[in-house]
Amino acid sequence: MGNALPDTFILERQDAGTFPFRLAGTRLCELFKREFRGRNFLDVWGEGHGSTTLGPRLNTVCVQGGVVVILADGETASGNLVPTEILILPLVHGQACADRFLGVLSLLKTPAWLDTEPIATLHLRSERVIWPDGHPHPALDSIDDRQAPFHPRVRHSRIVRSDRRQFRVFEGGLSTTGDGLGPKV
Repeated sequence: MGNALPDTFILERQDAGTFPFRLAGTRLCELFKREFRGRNFLDVWGEGHGSTTLGPRLNTVCVQGGVVVILADGETASGNLVPTEILILPLVHGQACADRFLGVLSLLKTPAWLDTEPIATLHLRSERVIWPDGHPHPALDSIDDRQAPFHPRVRHSRIVRSDRRQFRVFEGGLSTTGDGLGPKV
Protein backbone atom coordinates (compact mmCIF):
# COMPACT_ATOMS: atom_id res chain seq x y z
CA MET A 1 0.00 0.00 0.00
CA GLY A 2 2.81 2.42 0.83
CA ASN A 3 4.19 2.13 -2.71
CA ALA A 4 0.87 3.40 -4.12
CA LEU A 5 0.68 6.49 -1.92
CA PRO A 6 2.68 8.75 -4.29
CA ASP A 7 0.19 7.87 -7.06
CA THR A 8 -2.93 8.73 -5.05
CA PHE A 9 -5.07 11.84 -5.00
CA ILE A 10 -8.14 13.19 -3.24
CA LEU A 11 -10.82 15.17 -5.08
CA GLU A 12 -13.60 17.27 -3.57
CA ARG A 13 -16.90 17.98 -5.30
CA GLN A 14 -17.60 21.73 -5.15
CA ASP A 15 -20.37 21.76 -7.78
CA ALA A 16 -21.47 19.73 -10.81
CA GLY A 17 -18.45 20.77 -12.89
CA THR A 18 -15.76 21.38 -10.30
CA PHE A 19 -13.75 18.60 -8.67
CA PRO A 20 -10.53 20.20 -7.40
CA PHE A 21 -7.61 18.16 -6.14
CA ARG A 22 -7.35 18.50 -2.36
CA LEU A 23 -4.22 16.38 -2.39
CA ALA A 24 -2.02 14.84 -5.11
CA GLY A 25 0.80 12.38 -4.58
CA THR A 26 4.39 13.25 -5.44
CA ARG A 27 4.73 10.74 -8.30
CA LEU A 28 1.52 12.03 -9.88
CA CYS A 29 2.84 15.60 -9.76
CA GLU A 30 6.20 14.45 -11.16
CA LEU A 31 4.52 12.71 -14.12
CA PHE A 32 2.84 15.97 -15.11
CA LYS A 33 5.62 18.25 -13.79
CA ARG A 34 3.05 20.43 -12.01
CA GLU A 35 1.26 20.80 -8.71
CA PHE A 36 -2.36 19.68 -8.77
CA ARG A 37 -3.66 20.99 -5.44
CA GLY A 38 -6.63 23.28 -6.14
CA ARG A 39 -6.81 22.45 -9.88
CA ASN A 40 -9.98 20.96 -11.33
CA PHE A 41 -9.64 17.23 -12.15
CA LEU A 42 -11.86 17.73 -15.20
CA ASP A 43 -9.38 20.24 -16.70
CA VAL A 44 -6.67 17.57 -17.03
CA TRP A 45 -8.66 15.84 -19.78
CA GLY A 46 -8.36 16.59 -23.48
CA GLU A 47 -11.14 16.66 -26.07
CA GLY A 48 -13.76 17.77 -23.54
CA HIS A 49 -13.98 14.32 -21.93
CA GLY A 50 -13.65 15.83 -18.47
CA SER A 51 -16.77 17.95 -18.62
CA THR A 52 -18.85 15.85 -21.04
CA THR A 53 -18.12 12.32 -19.77
CA LEU A 54 -16.33 12.25 -16.44
CA GLY A 55 -18.09 15.19 -14.76
CA PRO A 56 -21.56 13.65 -15.14
CA ARG A 57 -20.16 10.24 -14.14
CA LEU A 58 -18.63 11.62 -10.93
CA ASN A 59 -21.87 13.44 -10.11
CA THR A 60 -23.82 10.19 -10.48
CA VAL A 61 -21.30 8.29 -8.36
CA CYS A 62 -21.60 10.98 -5.67
CA VAL A 63 -25.14 9.82 -5.05
CA GLN A 64 -25.03 6.15 -6.02
CA GLY A 65 -21.67 5.19 -4.55
CA GLY A 66 -20.02 3.26 -7.38
CA VAL A 67 -16.31 2.98 -8.10
CA VAL A 68 -15.08 4.54 -11.37
CA VAL A 69 -12.44 2.67 -13.40
CA ILE A 70 -10.87 4.71 -16.20
CA LEU A 71 -8.45 3.69 -18.93
CA ALA A 72 -6.71 6.71 -20.43
CA ASP A 73 -3.68 7.68 -22.46
CA GLY A 74 -1.37 10.30 -21.03
CA GLU A 75 -0.02 12.45 -23.85
CA THR A 76 3.08 14.64 -23.84
CA ALA A 77 3.45 17.92 -25.74
CA SER A 78 5.39 16.06 -28.45
CA GLY A 79 2.63 13.45 -28.88
CA ASN A 80 4.13 10.50 -26.99
CA LEU A 81 1.50 8.34 -25.29
CA VAL A 82 1.59 6.31 -22.10
CA PRO A 83 -1.38 4.09 -21.09
CA THR A 84 -2.80 4.62 -17.60
CA GLU A 85 -5.50 3.23 -15.38
CA ILE A 86 -7.30 5.45 -12.89
CA LEU A 87 -9.44 4.19 -10.03
CA ILE A 88 -11.75 6.63 -8.21
CA LEU A 89 -13.58 5.65 -5.01
CA PRO A 90 -16.25 7.81 -3.34
CA LEU A 91 -15.71 8.93 0.25
CA VAL A 92 -18.69 9.91 2.36
CA HIS A 93 -17.83 12.95 4.42
CA GLY A 94 -20.73 13.87 6.68
CA GLN A 95 -23.48 14.22 4.07
CA ALA A 96 -26.04 12.05 2.34
CA CYS A 97 -23.73 11.78 -0.65
CA ALA A 98 -20.04 11.36 -1.36
CA ASP A 99 -18.46 14.77 -1.72
CA ARG A 100 -14.86 13.53 -1.78
CA PHE A 101 -13.10 10.90 -3.81
CA LEU A 102 -9.97 8.86 -3.29
CA GLY A 103 -8.16 8.11 -6.54
CA VAL A 104 -5.03 6.47 -7.85
CA LEU A 105 -3.36 6.78 -11.24
CA SER A 106 -1.24 3.82 -12.34
CA LEU A 107 0.94 3.60 -15.41
CA LEU A 108 0.30 0.46 -17.46
CA LYS A 109 3.72 0.90 -19.15
CA THR A 110 6.74 2.95 -18.16
CA PRO A 111 8.49 4.19 -21.31
CA ALA A 112 12.11 5.41 -21.10
CA TRP A 113 11.19 8.94 -22.26
CA LEU A 114 8.81 9.46 -19.33
CA ASP A 115 11.52 10.90 -17.05
CA THR A 116 12.29 13.68 -19.53
CA GLU A 117 8.85 14.54 -20.94
CA PRO A 118 5.91 15.41 -18.69
CA ILE A 119 2.37 14.29 -19.43
CA ALA A 120 0.44 17.31 -20.66
CA THR A 121 -3.09 15.90 -20.91
CA LEU A 122 -5.12 12.72 -20.51
CA HIS A 123 -7.31 11.20 -23.24
CA LEU A 124 -10.18 8.94 -22.23
CA ARG A 125 -10.12 5.45 -23.77
CA SER A 126 -12.86 3.90 -21.64
CA GLU A 127 -14.61 4.25 -18.31
CA ARG A 128 -16.92 2.03 -16.32
CA VAL A 129 -18.47 1.93 -12.89
CA ILE A 130 -18.42 -0.98 -10.48
CA TRP A 131 -21.63 -0.66 -8.47
CA PRO A 132 -21.82 -1.81 -4.81
CA ASP A 133 -24.72 -4.15 -5.48
CA GLY A 134 -23.95 -4.93 -9.11
CA HIS A 135 -26.17 -2.33 -10.83
CA PRO A 136 -26.97 1.40 -10.64
CA HIS A 137 -30.03 2.77 -8.90
CA PRO A 138 -32.05 4.48 -11.66
CA ALA A 139 -34.10 6.52 -9.17
CA LEU A 140 -30.98 8.46 -8.16
CA ASP A 141 -29.48 10.18 -11.16
CA SER A 142 -28.27 13.46 -9.70
CA ILE A 143 -26.89 15.12 -6.61
CA ASP A 144 -30.24 16.90 -6.20
CA ASP A 145 -32.11 13.62 -5.63
CA ARG A 146 -31.37 13.13 -1.93
CA GLN A 147 -34.57 11.64 -0.57
CA ALA A 148 -32.94 8.19 -0.61
CA PRO A 149 -29.54 8.81 0.98
CA PHE A 150 -26.28 7.14 0.08
CA HIS A 151 -25.80 5.15 3.31
CA PRO A 152 -28.89 2.92 3.63
CA ARG A 153 -28.30 1.07 0.33
CA VAL A 154 -25.02 -0.30 1.67
CA ARG A 155 -25.81 -3.22 3.93
CA HIS A 156 -22.53 -4.85 4.95
CA SER A 157 -19.54 -3.01 6.33
CA ARG A 158 -16.63 -3.57 8.66
CA ILE A 159 -14.28 -1.33 10.61
CA VAL A 160 -10.61 -1.41 9.60
CA ARG A 161 -8.07 0.14 11.95
CA SER A 162 -4.65 1.32 10.84
CA ASP A 163 -2.38 2.99 13.38
CA ARG A 164 -4.60 5.66 14.93
CA ARG A 165 -7.07 5.88 12.04
CA GLN A 166 -10.25 3.98 11.51
CA PHE A 167 -12.15 3.35 8.27
CA ARG A 168 -15.50 1.79 7.48
CA VAL A 169 -15.19 -0.58 4.50
CA PHE A 170 -18.41 -1.33 2.64
CA GLU A 171 -18.63 -4.71 0.96
CA GLY A 172 -19.82 -4.68 -2.63
CA GLY A 173 -18.81 -4.41 -6.25
CA LEU A 174 -16.93 -7.38 -7.62
CA SER A 175 -16.65 -9.01 -4.19
CA THR A 176 -20.37 -9.75 -3.92
CA THR A 177 -22.88 -12.00 -5.61
CA GLY A 178 -24.61 -9.04 -7.28
CA ASP A 179 -27.41 -8.93 -4.74
CA GLY A 180 -25.27 -6.97 -2.26
CA LEU A 181 -25.72 -9.64 0.39
CA GLY A 182 -22.29 -11.19 0.60
CA PRO A 183 -19.24 -12.68 -1.05
CA LYS A 184 -19.40 -14.69 -4.26
CA VAL A 185 -19.37 -18.41 -3.74
